[in-house]
Formats: sequence, structure tokens, C-alpha cells
Amino acid sequence: MHRITIFAGHYGSGKTNLAVNHAFQLRKSHPDKRIAVCDLDIANPYFRALDSKKALEISNIEMIASGFSNSNLEAPSIPSSVSAIFDCKDILGIIDVGGDDRGAYALGRYSGRIAEEGAQILLVCNCFRPLSKSPLQIESFKREIEAAANVRFTGMVNNSNLGSETTAEDVLKSMDFIDAASAACGLPVVFTAARRDLLPSLEGKMPGLVGIDIFRTEKWRI
Repeated sequence: MHRITIFAGHYGSGKTNLAVNHAFQLRKSHPDKRIAVCDLDIANPYFRALDSKKALEISNIEMIASGFSNSNLEAPSIPSSVSAIFDCKDILGIIDVGGDDRGAYALGRYSGRIAEEGAQILLVCNCFRPLSKSPLQIESFKREIEAAANVRFTGMVNNSNLGSETTAEDVLKSMDFIDAASAACGLPVVFTAARRDLLPSLEGKMPGLVGIDIFRTEKWRI
């Protein structure tokens, strides 16, 4: 297990939901540890980790977010408390990175400390979203984020889904695409995420299957 895990991906990839799920999974496996989620999605007008703040706090999980999060202001702000994730070695830290250059540049402020820590940096992929419909698009996004943040991804996550309408067949159909994206990016697929209710239909059919909860249901299908 890495002490710090970073999730990055296009808008709609589900990276924030994965970050929140990871926090709850860490709480179950490490009930006495200090756990913190840092929301670096500083300019995203959609779903942020901050939206799950109350649920996280109930589980004694700290939330670190921009002072401008969930407001209408377009002024990126990096909370000074982000440094605590690197300074306090007793913290298990999770960082949710925005899906554009601004989020990546925000992460880049800590590139040196990320390298020193040996953090796990995961590229979240959802092949059903418009900006990631081809392996080449995913590889291009990977290069852009790495250049902007001065970091290197260590792996990728298959989070291909269609929100509440996702079926087991949808997840299975995504596997060839993710394998191609993995080859294009030169990154291993660390795990495939799927709603818990789909697990009985998927177990044994793919490696690295992880069940997740959906903390906010998006009503869309592409």
C-alpha cells in the first residue's frame, strides 16, 4: 500500500468517486490511522470530493479543500493544509486532481515531494465519456497532465461506466479498450472498478475487480 494515492482523469471519469471510495476502504482496513482527502479539483464546476465532506467527517476522515470550492468564483486557491499530507507521515493521504491543466499545475507545486514519497499516481479512464473514447485520446491526456504537473503516472484504473445505467456487460465490453489504452500509455491496469451490485455478474471474468459505492448518481448515458 502507498501512503499517498493520487487520482487524475478527464471530467466525468469518476476519479472523485474513486478517491472517496478509497478513503472509506482505508478507514475499514486502518481504523486507527489518520486519513485525509485533498480536493485539488480547484476549478471544476461539477462533482468535487468536497460534496462528500459530511460523510467523510462522520468516518473521521479529514477533508482538505480550496477556500473557493463549491463557489462561483474562478480563482484557483491552494490550501496551505495540503502540505500536511506530505509533512505528517502518519497520514494516509488521497489527492483528487482536477481534469485540466489548472488542476495539474496545482499538483505540480508538490512534484518534488510526490517523487520523494513514491506516491501512487493513477490515471482514471472511462471509455464511455466523450473526451476519452479512444486509447490515443487517453494517451494524449496522460502526456498533458504529466507535463503540466511534472509527475509520472504509475498505473491506470478502468472506471468505465454509464452512471446508474451501467450493466455488467458494459464493464466487460470496456476491457479490450482498456487493454489498448494500457498499451498506448505504457501503464499497468491496477484495478477495474464496478458498482457493488454488479460484482456477482463480473467476478471471475476479469482481474483486479474492485467494488465501489456511488456517492452521487449522474443521470446521463452516452
